[in-house]
Amino acid sequence: MAEMIFASQNGRNIPREDKIFGISNRAKARVGREGKDKVVNATIGALLNDDGKLIVLSSVDEVFRSLTPQDYAEYAPIGGTAGFKEAVKKDVFRGFTPENFTEVIATPGGTGAIRNTVANYTESGDTILTADWFWSPYNTIAQELGRKLDSFQLFDEHGDFNSGSLEKKVHEILKNQERLVIIINTPSHNPTGYAFTDDDWEAVINIVNSASKEKKITLLVDAAYVDFAGDEEESRSFLPALSKAADDVLIVIAHSLSKAYTLYGLRCGAMICMTGSRNVAEKFKSESEFSSRASWSNCPRAPQVILTKIYEDPNLLKRVMDERKLYRDMLIRRGRAFREEAERIGLVTLPFRSGFFMSIPCADPDAVAAKLEEEAIYTVPLAKGVRIAGSSISERDCRILPAAIKRAIESTQK
Repeated sequence: MAEMIFASQNGRNIPREDKIFGISNRAKARVGREGKDKVVNATIGALLNDDGKLIVLSSVDEVFRSLTPQDYAEYAPIGGTAGFKEAVKKDVFRGFTPENFTEVIATPGGTGAIRNTVANYTESGDTILTADWFWSPYNTIAQELGRKLDSFQLFDEHGDFNSGSLEKKVHEILKNQERLVIIINTPSHNPTGYAFTDDDWEAVINIVNSASKEKKITLLVDAAYVDFAGDEEESRSFLPALSKAADDVLIVIAHSLSKAYTLYGLRCGAMICMTGSRNVAEKFKSESEFSSRASWSNCPRAPQVILTKIYEDPNLLKRVMDERKLYRDMLIRRGRAFREEAERIGLVTLPFRSGFFMSIPCADPDAVAAKLEEEAIYTVPLAKGVRIAGSSISERDCRILPAAIKRAIESTQK
């Protein structure tokens, strides 16, 4: 008997389970059978200590535990509370004061910001553009909304940003459509750990400004990992470049409380627009709220209150930042350990500067990941390589992994 499928596919390729969560669940099940000392789960995009326990900032946890029923039970406005919106602007821009018009809309994590941007600033059937090394839910979102995902080559032959590939793809796509959303994930890019330089950003802005003379361009900056990209002020050095975008370019920043405030399960973030037009900013607000109402309606109030309280108390904010620096330094040590060992044994890796993830290019990522799984090492196979999450494994495991990955790659090439 043929399998009965009641849901309309609508051009979507729907797997039986999410790839990343599926692999992670297999790793957790194996830990349950064999013990955590026998398994390396390098799939999780969350901060874990060396014992594999979830890290939650104690300063943030204290605020969470102080919430009243009204703080967490009452509906929040569709676009977010007023205090939250002001706190988001401070959190995103810090010492930078944009000259553009800005608006903030609360979303369920950075994912919601990406979803709303694609929904509102592309047409059904359009192609959206991102780098060839990308977070897989970009494609999931595109399919869900009836769009397609295309990519440019992130790196040239020297391991530098390939602006020529971006420019070529932009022109190629715009021959067939009137608008384009370009997703740039930086700093601490998922899945490579790359961060755009000032020169990289200058090239990006020049490309979108040129394209905007005839077509509608939205530049979506996925900045979910900005607070783990080194000094928190320096990691925002790209913001002035965004102000150089032409008035015809809409800038949207996807912001997340999941990573920076370890509020993964409370699902809260924001989409922030920067535009030279007051009218565009006002429409951004109404359009985004309309899409939010049709999707998740409104976001949880609790994380909005938490961020508001943190920015109302300078001493508390300092505690949060000081505590976050401890774990940022932990990530730096783990990344350094992996890179040093990879270099020592001759394992080729992609350019890494900071963040949760590192990637290793290979010809058959699924085969390499399967081979590693035989050794109780769980990684995420991508289109062009395998990703490991330094955020979720110990410094010791970061030194062990390169040799295991190299063996797996070599075994699949025989």
